[in-house]
Amino acid sequence: MAFEIDVLIIFADRDNEVASQNDQGWVSQFKNFLEPMLAQVLGENPNILLKGEFDTMTSPRLDNAAVIVPIVSKDFIQSTRCSEYIASSYRSIESTDKKINRVFKVLKAPVALHEQPPLLQNLFGYEMYQLDPDSGDVMEYKHYFSTEAERQYWMELASLCYDIYESLIILRNGSKSSEVKNIYRRKSVYLAETSHDLSVQREVLFRELLRSGYTVLPDRKLPGNINDLERVIRDDLSEVTISIHLIGCAYGDTPEGSDRSLQDIQNRLALERSNSAREHGEDFSRLIWITPDLHLANERQKRFIETLRRDVEAQEGAEILQTLLEDFKNIVREELEDAGEKKSLEETGGRAIYLIHDKSDHKEVMPFIDLIKTSGFSVLMPAFEGELLELRQKHIENLRNLDGAIIYKGKANDHWVRMKALDLLKAPGFGRKKPILGKAIVTTSGNVGNAEPFKRQNLWVIQGDKAQSLESVRSFLEEFK
Repeated sequence: MAFEIDVLIIFADRDNEVASQNDQGWVSQFKNFLEPMLAQVLGENPNILLKGEFDTMTSPRLDNAAVIVPIVSKDFIQSTRCSEYIASSYRSIESTDKKINRVFKVLKAPVALHEQPPLLQNLFGYEMYQLDPDSGDVMEYKHYFSTEAERQYWMELASLCYDIYESLIILRNGSKSSEVKNIYRRKSVYLAETSHDLSVQREVLFRELLRSGYTVLPDRKLPGNINDLERVIRDDLSEVTISIHLIGCAYGDTPEGSDRSLQDIQNRLALERSNSAREHGEDFSRLIWITPDLHLANERQKRFIETLRRDVEAQEGAEILQTLLEDFKNIVREELEDAGEKKSLEETGGRAIYLIHDKSDHKEVMPFIDLIKTSGFSVLMPAFEGELLELRQKHIENLRNLDGAIIYKGKANDHWVRMKALDLLKAPGFGRKKPILGKAIVTTSGNVGNAEPFKRQNLWVIQGDKAQSLESVRSFLEEFK
């Protein structure tokens, strides 16, 4: 399916106002960051266009965009025109495969769900704002390469980028190719819907899983009647190898046509999936958390939990825990940790330096490889042979597993260096489970231009001839010890 526009960003004009002539508006800055990031994963420059509040309805055309990104804010929800643009976009999307996610809601500021346009309420929101921890007020990012931005803005942007990428690939190919699913798609998890008393806790875990690079199902509002509900849950469970269930004190609502609660139905279908997986030799496990405050549960919920315990005890591949929720989250992380990642971390002894360099500079970095090894570190290297997706996947695996990183600038241009530095900022969004202990840019010929933006990213900037650079890298490595 061909579209003239890859990504159309819809926004209220006030959200792109500039403070001075030399500044860029929030939306323009967002586009400038998304563009090169998406180009990296697509392997080509995407066509990303902005549609302001007072553009005409046909410029750009809303029915010729593959993906729509509304920038939701107070001004956006108060704008009749923005609501009309969203409605028009949905009319166009309804004529294509509804299973493909083509609308990605970006929250520039916190907006209550009930205040958002009805068409956007069921969508996951990418939160691109910073909150003051003391007052709770929204703060503008003064430095997009600050530690605060690294933890929030770039993690959300990376997640958004890869979600858009997956939709574009499906729209272009006509279906989910096995290559995309097996090489590039992230591991999927079924996080069961909960009763109202645990809705906040589920939402927190939902977002943590997304930011760690996982696809979380269900990713849409579940049907209200039992027949459609069971079909959707079975379909989602067939896509995952693990289901996670949070069981609280409330029994929860029952869908139309059933006398069981939603959490009861999900557990029953997960048990069904587990039994089927065992029969066919497939991997599937259940992790079930029960609140320690069970004394507050009503009698029906207590009976449900007792039944649940018996089901779990009767089969392998299921684990039930009644502990602090934070402890349960740690167990979830361990369970989800990929075996390949574990092996890689064991091989490096937990101390690995990713030496990021261009293929044309491979001979030039050999002395640095020797220095890293003799300093007691393992060296992670980029791949240069293979398909684009395989090369990118290797790069992402290295970003997950590194302890420190060195970007070597030889024949590569300044733009290449900036993009690799951005990749290090995005690393938490790829599922990293530990902090990066040190980052450096090394050049033995010329310079890296304006070094200040890199220093604000906590990057060492090492410039000089080869002998000087090697000695500086030696000092950089000593910081790890």
